[in-house]
Amino acid sequence: MKFTLIDAAKEECPVHRLCRVLGVSQSGYFAWKGRPACRRQHEDMVLLAHVRSAFALPYGTYGSPRMTRELQDSGLSVGRRRDGPPDAGERPPRPAEAAVQADDRQPPCLADRAQPAGPGLRGRRPDQKWGSDIPYIWTCEGWLYLTVVIDLFARRVVGWAMADRLHRELALTALRQALIMRRPVPGLIHHADRGSQYCCADYQAELRKHGILISMSGQGNCYDNAMVETFFKTLKLELVWRTMFETRQDAEQAIGRHIDGFYNPVRRHSALDFTSPTQFERMAAN
Repeated sequence: MKFTLIDAAKEECPVHRLCRVLGVSQSGYFAWKGRPACRRQHEDMVLLAHVRSAFALPYGTYGSPRMTRELQDSGLSVGRRRDGPPDAGERPPRPAEAAVQADDRQPPCLADRAQPAGPGLRGRRPDQKWGSDIPYIWTCEGWLYLTVVIDLFARRVVGWAMADRLHRELALTALRQALIMRRPVPGLIHHADRGSQYCCADYQAELRKHGILISMSGQGNCYDNAMVETFFKTLKLELVWRTMFETRQDAEQAIGRHIDGFYNPVRRHSALDFTSPTQFERMAAN
């Protein structure tokens, strides 16, 4: 590793000085330089090329466990000790290191406390339970409001919508998109918090119209909708906090591509045995 560093920096600093700083001999460096690469080194170089390619595809966010499955599914026989993200000076920054932390202050959401809390069941098959919520994305034009409907069985986003104002039609648009896409049978449980968008008469009527059971978070309970909150954290960590959106349209396009082009069909989830939501549903259907 020291000889590799010397070789990379020799154009900017004399070799003898680098060797002295790193505590190695010049003769050792030149012997290493003229020595042909062994089989292990060749394998490492091939593996490094695969790691770099696989690391770049998922927005540079995969750690060792996901990277291992990515490479294994590509036909490579590797383990976690050998296939982590490129190391030393070659490793791309992790999301937490590269993230641009936006101002996380958010406008309040009115809640209807008269609505009863529903059953907190977890989905054990597709379209048994959906969860929905509304986060706020900051852009240079102001807040962009995103609402998603997630099938909790495979954590798949089945409906989403965005707007520049927080109104009930925003939540209804995402719900109707999910209903058209999935066509669930009566008995599906829909879970959301007590925000006014979900408690309004129009939204409640749309749920009852399709035979959907209504479930709402307990007052002040931030854990009832944990799976949906986890999606928002993932979205912000992998995309939102790393990007400064000039306009709401830029943010809407980027988030739409992320959900439909990466999160649903590609992104590996540790809770789904490191498969994507789409792949997990396909496997469950077989």
